[in-house]
Amino acid sequence: MFGGLEQGIKRGKAEVVVCPPFVYLQEAIVQFKSSAIKVGGQDCFWEQEGAFTGQVSAKMLKSLGAGFVILGHSEKVALGETPEITNQKIKASLEAGLRPIICLGETELERKAGRTFQVLEQKLQAILKGLRKSDIAKLLIAYEPVWAIGTGNNCSADDALTMALFIKKLVLSWAGQQASQQIKILYGGSVDSRNASNYLQHPVLAGLLVGGASLNIKEFTRLVKNAIE
Repeated sequence: MFGGLEQGIKRGKAEVVVCPPFVYLQEAIVQFKSSAIKVGGQDCFWEQEGAFTGQVSAKMLKSLGAGFVILGHSEKVALGETPEITNQKIKASLEAGLRPIICLGETELERKAGRTFQVLEQKLQAILKGLRKSDIAKLLIAYEPVWAIGTGNNCSADDALTMALFIKKLVLSWAGQQASQQIKILYGGSVDSRNASNYLQHPVLAGLLVGGASLNIKEFTRLVKNAIE
């Protein structure tokens, strides 16, 4: 399933995190143990333990050897996850020692209505509520416009940069300069090997959250190479 990926990515060139479905997580952790590739979960529950059949806690992910977890993905939001729930999951993840990768974006209707900045600010404020400045500094926030995901209609590099700068500005006003400088902003939404490097021309965009292109090992390896060269 993962064969050949680690050979295509050189240690130290980039931080590459693979987040497979839960059933493949342990296999990925074992396979990438001696490589430069790190592993994370696609989600987690907001409680560390208890009678929650079917849920996977941040503590469980950490015990397997995961270092990251994706939270607030648009597909989870479509199933009913609110910013307040994402906030609880962030706190549980940080407590367990995981680095959250938080997804944040607007729908096509919100974009057409000219509400992008308003939506991002409202969501981010709820997502970060109650977090310490030092914890906010550890986060990775992926600007993930819902209208671009899986559509092939990727956001322009200039627009992605504008959103990244806006998110940085919000963090600066809420958590201070250190948190704003340390927090990492990613872009996600129809990223592939042909456009990946376009998003990384400015240092404010620190990386990419890759969806469909990560399902093909050859394409994903090309994407990583193009992004770092």
